[in-house]
Amino acid sequence: MLSSPLAAYREALVHQGFVADESQRCAAEALEACFDALHGAAPAAQATGVYLWGPVGRGKTWLMDAFYHGLRVPARRQHFHHFMRWVHRRQFQLGGTPDPLLALARELAAEVRVLCLDELFVSDIADAMLLGRLLTALFDQGVALVCTSNQAPRQLYADGFNRERFLPAIESIERHMHEVELDGGQDHRLHPGRARQRYWVAVPGQSGALSGLFDALSEGQESVATPIVLGHRDIVVRARSDSVVWCGYTELCEQPLAALDFIELVDRFEHILLEGVPCLSDTRLAGGIARGTEDGVSRVEAGDRELPPLSRRDDGVRRFIALVDECYDRRTPLYVEAEVAMEQLYPHGHLAFPFRRTLSRLREMQLARFGTGRY
Repeated sequence: MLSSPLAAYREALVHQGFVADESQRCAAEALEACFDALHGAAPAAQATGVYLWGPVGRGKTWLMDAFYHGLRVPARRQHFHHFMRWVHRRQFQLGGTPDPLLALARELAAEVRVLCLDELFVSDIADAMLLGRLLTALFDQGVALVCTSNQAPRQLYADGFNRERFLPAIESIERHMHEVELDGGQDHRLHPGRARQRYWVAVPGQSGALSGLFDALSEGQESVATPIVLGHRDIVVRARSDSVVWCGYTELCEQPLAALDFIELVDRFEHILLEGVPCLSDTRLAGGIARGTEDGVSRVEAGDRELPPLSRRDDGVRRFIALVDECYDRRTPLYVEAEVAMEQLYPHGHLAFPFRRTLSRLREMQLARFGTGRY
């Protein structure tokens, strides 16, 4: 007997301590309709996909995974960053074909009837340019898409460069997917569970918690202090063993590493220790006046435009967010020693929206149930 998403949700209400939530029930019903279409007599092209969006901790990933684990048709479940890594790699490999994106869509459609993508978030122009044609091609091939996001379709890549190149992707999502908002409420990631500390505030002059933790997690393994290589860069480490790596914030987050490098890091190690995390907010640099070459000496009424304030630490914050995202999605424990309490890590700045998700994930990592299984 198939375990449908609605049945899984009802089971969780009765036996797993879930609290009844109207928006979660609506999401489960939308997933149920897609589930029934995929397992019924109708062809996959008639199965309407589901786009779940809303604030952090609303159960979006849990609901999508309940849908995915009950499927009896070929399906793939990936974090969005992992999926885009595969897309870029396959597009390069198919470079000699007349239409590599169409070939890629046909290849995927031959393998799966359902594609589940977690944490759809577009910030890269290369991804934005690809997604419009790719999603349209996938839908034309009859692939049903189920995804989660913190943003509504119309909010995706909202301030991005050349956003018009992304509009076809939004139109395809709205045409082929049932949009369900899981609106505000409790952060369900905080329910319930035994605590397991994985975040410490460093005390000046005292040895930190990570040294003893590294020894305990690496028991029976040889430990060395030789660098690791990520993205063709040598990354200095405090120590590493076969399953544990202990790094500093400066080495991991203040070098030009990308999300793909953090994927490789989590591929290699089961526990990641990170020390020296500072308060990530920075004093905002004053906005400047941009002028052309002729009017640079004096201010003019026409043509002056205020430059947006910048933060010297924003690149490091983005990498820290990417690292937490990768550890969270792969259920890999991240142990952090920081200069400030968790809630004070990023009190202000224009990355406050994505950092809310990061903070929620760090909180869940303080529960014993986190990290019980890696994807």
